[in-house]
Amino acid sequence: MEIEQFFRQYPKVAVAFSGGVDSAVLLLLAVRYAKAVKAYYVASQFQPAFEKEDALQVARQLGVELEVLTADVLAQPLIAANPADRCYYCKREIFSAIVSAAREAGFSAVAEGTNASDDVGERPGYRALQEAGVLSPLRACGLAKADIRCIAEQNRLPVAHKPSYACLATRIPTGTEITPALLQTTEAAENALRGLGFQNFRIRYRGGAAKLELGRKEKALWDANQAQIKKLLLRYYTDILCEQKERADE
Repeated sequence: MEIEQFFRQYPKVAVAFSGGVDSAVLLLLAVRYAKAVKAYYVASQFQPAFEKEDALQVARQLGVELEVLTADVLAQPLIAANPADRCYYCKREIFSAIVSAAREAGFSAVAEGTNASDDVGERPGYRALQEAGVLSPLRACGLAKADIRCIAEQNRLPVAHKPSYACLATRIPTGTEITPALLQTTEAAENALRGLGFQNFRIRYRGGAAKLELGRKEKALWDANQAQIKKLLLRYYTDILCEQKERADE
């Protein structure tokens, strides 16, 4: 199926918009080919502030109405307990809010940005999307990550070179209770590294310590400024561990 054909089939569509490049390109294509479009962003304790700002910026550039919903994900015991399938319960909560708001606004079709490169077999959250009847047109139309980056660059989307981003909850090991304090520490520490020029990285919580996962460029930055970075991060953690990891989208 071609993407134009998808939007002929679903000419009035609500887009679940995370602020990342996949959903940004989906929103761009919806604006281009659909007859009516509205975007929804869900703010929760798992989303850092910059994600919302990125979403607002792209929506303004594309001239799309963006409605910001809120979800108190930590109020759900099955999410806060952080089991192996936490993402399933979280996505169920988030997409339930989007589908409900979209239907109230007259949109029966809801689409999200999973692409053809994503391994959905390893994503419990994808099952929640399917159960909610949410569509994944990029995946259905065979658009892979490289295609999406190309479209974003050609259309000068501000998130065209934004690294893939997973929510703050992914920094906390499965089985460790997710608390507001842990999420706030993670966000503050990662913001501190972004202020030093880091882009493609993660800070994983490991029993009070921080485990840094860095791409090639970030590993070089770490090597050149290790003492300064450790001093900065020891405000938040008891110890700093570091490894180079070949992160996607370097």
